[in-house]
Amino acid sequence: MTTMSPALCLDNIRLTYPDGDRRLTALDAVSLRVAAGELAAVAGPSGSGKSSLLAVAATLLRPDSGRVLIDGRDTGELSERERTALRRDSVGIIFQQPNLLASLTAQEQLLVTAHVRGGRKAVDRRRAAELLDSVGLSGNKQHRRPHQLSGGERQRVNIARALFGGPAVLLVDEPTAALDQERGDQIVDLLVEVTRQHGTATVLVTHDHGVLGRADRVLAMADGRLSLSLSRTRSARTA
Repeated sequence: MTTMSPALCLDNIRLTYPDGDRRLTALDAVSLRVAAGELAAVAGPSGSGKSSLLAVAATLLRPDSGRVLIDGRDTGELSERERTALRRDSVGIIFQQPNLLASLTAQEQLLVTAHVRGGRKAVDRRRAAELLDSVGLSGNKQHRRPHQLSGGERQRVNIARALFGGPAVLLVDEPTAALDQERGDQIVDLLVEVTRQHGTATVLVTHDHGVLGRADRVLAMADGRLSLSLSRTRSARTA
């Protein structure tokens, strides 16, 4: 029997930054595998390496050593142009701040992404409407601009935009940081739902320990190292 490769695989990643006449280690022998439909939460203090982990997983930074595989493709073997195309087509990124364009409606935020991909307008408009509806933004809300939406609604647009290209991997950076407890809980519930529904390999980094109970696995990050000591499965928690 053959086993399927994880949608996201980080293998023995090392990443350093220059700091005067020496180099600081941001990621130290980090390995992580996340399957399709799985949500892995990474918790740790500021400066522990969480943002560097996401940047390497998103192919925004090249590690000093180690391999990054996305949907079975070794990104280290790709040209910069190929990596950009892979990131566009296979990786969805949800930033802490939605960074929506002030002049565009919720639906238009997604259609800008579609324009970059060169899709068909009618099909893209229908998909944008369906995605926004699936994250809880239906009807007139799809035609509102960012200032007419609440913080939670703007984050929902952010999630729908990240899902538009049908990514294999979803990378989420502190999605509840700018929200109150109730709206933050709703966003985490939504991320769990879209991970299952869209079959993404989702990595969520957070300071919010309230998020951790809803993840399939919890990993701890400290001093550039990823620890599995907090790892647990959903079935074990609910048994």
